[in-house]
Amino acid sequence: MDTKISTAQKAQTSSHARWALLALAIGAFGIGTTEFSPMGLLPVIAKGVDVSIPTAGLLISAYAIGVMVGAPFMTLAFSRFGKRTALMLLMSIFTIGNLMSAMAPGYFTLLLARLVTSLNHGAFFGLGAVVAASVVPKEKQASAVAAMFMGLTIANIGGVPAATWVGQAIGWRMAFAGTALIGIAAIAALWFALPKGERGAMPDIRRELAVLTHPTVLLAMATTVMGAGAMFSLYTYVAPALTELTGTSNSFVTLGLVLIGIGFTIGNWLGGRLADWSLDGATKIFLALLAAIMFALPLAMVTHIGAAIGLLLWGGAAFAIVPPVQMRVMEAAAEAPGLASSINVGAFNLGNALGAATGAAVISLGFGYAAVAIAGGLLAAAGLVLVLIGTRKPSSLPANCNA
Repeated sequence: MDTKISTAQKAQTSSHARWALLALAIGAFGIGTTEFSPMGLLPVIAKGVDVSIPTAGLLISAYAIGVMVGAPFMTLAFSRFGKRTALMLLMSIFTIGNLMSAMAPGYFTLLLARLVTSLNHGAFFGLGAVVAASVVPKEKQASAVAAMFMGLTIANIGGVPAATWVGQAIGWRMAFAGTALIGIAAIAALWFALPKGERGAMPDIRRELAVLTHPTVLLAMATTVMGAGAMFSLYTYVAPALTELTGTSNSFVTLGLVLIGIGFTIGNWLGGRLADWSLDGATKIFLALLAAIMFALPLAMVTHIGAAIGLLLWGGAAFAIVPPVQMRVMEAAAEAPGLASSINVGAFNLGNALGAATGAAVISLGFGYAAVAIAGGLLAAAGLVLVLIGTRKPSSLPANCNA
């Protein structure tokens, strides 16, 4: 009898966990769509608000800055609410920001709208990762975090191409309006799937910030920056790199982007599985693999088949890093996991900026697009060195942190 009850309870818990992770993934899908779709719509948006394409590109920079700045402040501000309420409010900001973008009369109002939209990003993924880890047993926590991020990777396969098509066919405003609908769907899913939970307490800001200054936490976040930098050093310039190195058509560039998205999705799943086995081990393996693949890419990309295989493998290795580095930060900052997780998402965006700047510097110095992949490989190798330093010299948190 007890065995039957226990089995039924486990099945019910597993069902609740699946629905919770699906709701979080829907929110991640919406965030991924709104973050990346403007990259494919820049010419259309620039024409629509009567600015140059480089000026329109600042919309992407504004979003990244908003993520980095907003992550800690929004997390601390929303910590007083229950997790479900906080996540629903964050997706409400997402929805309002996208509606503001759809209705923006000019460039500066659109810039403001993108800043508003970005404020939810870091806190949603930060608090969402904590919730995802809480609904499953400890040995499956990394896979649960990966399940949430699966929405972000699938956005690169479906959401971003769909938003780009809508923007090009019937106007960029409709693309933002459609993305706002995803936000509404995510709010409904979170309301149905997550338990109401208890109201949160006001955080001890000084104590939580003190946790984040510990060398173990800082090393883990620096590893995130290096990993994201390696990814975006190539991802930012993948279209011109394919044109230059492979001699491709526009249709093959589109195929390359789809293959990268598929690689992201596979890598995210694999990274979560391996991180459940060992956080440090998974991080070392995938950073080493990413570096090796990026060093080999200039040779692979001289043919269409080599480029296709190389980009698929590269996408897998690049995103396989995400679940383990996110969990490493949460474990290193066990007394402030929500804040640390949110700031770590901001560290991803800092890595994005580092990668884009590294690629730009390599190209500006005349080394060519082949050297961009090499530079990204060096960033991945630097991340691996940081992991080795962190695991070779373990240190404990101060007594007042109790981590």
